[in-house]
Amino acid sequence: MMKTDILDVPGATLHYEVRGGGPVLLLVCGGIYDAQGYADLADALADRYTVVTYDRRGNSRSPLTGPAAPQRVEEHGDDAYRLLVAVGVTAERPAYVFGNSSGGVIALELAARHPDLVRAVVAHEPPLVTLLPDADAWLAVMREVGEAFRAGGPMPAFGRLDAAFRADAERNGNPLPGHGGDGDEVGPATDPETAARQQGNMASFVGYEVPGFAPYTPDFTALAATRVVAAVGDGAEGAPPWVRGARAVAERIGDPPVVFPGDHGGFGGRTATAFAERLHETLDNSR
Repeated sequence: MMKTDILDVPGATLHYEVRGGGPVLLLVCGGIYDAQGYADLADALADRYTVVTYDRRGNSRSPLTGPAAPQRVEEHGDDAYRLLVAVGVTAERPAYVFGNSSGGVIALELAARHPDLVRAVVAHEPPLVTLLPDADAWLAVMREVGEAFRAGGPMPAFGRLDAAFRADAERNGNPLPGHGGDGDEVGPATDPETAARQQGNMASFVGYEVPGFAPYTPDFTALAATRVVAAVGDGAEGAPPWVRGARAVAERIGDPPVVFPGDHGGFGGRTATAFAERLHETLDNSR
């Protein structure tokens, strides 16, 4: 059975969902996804964990209480911390944390700032562009995305971001469509209502999150206090920025990345069950 609730945090009201029983596992989504994007994964893990999912601030059912503005990873990390406290996580009963894409960036920030509350963190393909050799070029792209948003709204901004990804794909041989290698649809399936709701998050994503998150670099000194796992999908052909980000994290922490089923959206759809088993195995090895 799933329980839904809301949590007031500075500047926003967060919608969150709780399933199952056992140690707390917080799932942090990225991009335009909301809690529903993790429904398949959460259902597959709820027999072993108390699974917590939520809509990030400014997305879907988590409205801001003030005007939209560029967002900071630190602010999202604080939201995740407040959620852990709200569901009863303590230093004596710490949580596991998993994050995909920009959710992986948030998960790393949470673990760095509150290592006493995080037993282990798995960052799945976090697009940490400051760790890349071509960081300056990517930071320039992200500034241009913000400029395109201010000039024309979400579609020109997304167009600039998509063009950068496609140019990178041509340089590196990445199979960009769907962020997967076989051309099939990837990621969680959505009903029309959910799809429309998540598509409504595009402005928050490209207008305020992409430019705001881009300069962030994790505090690897602080992260040394927590078990950190970098994860990549087995469908991650080539080297898109999110895969290179995961590999850069793995290099910094001195452990090879763990390979998960599927690609960037492997946590949902046809690979969700296998993804859940790999995540459980990875977390179990962290105990």
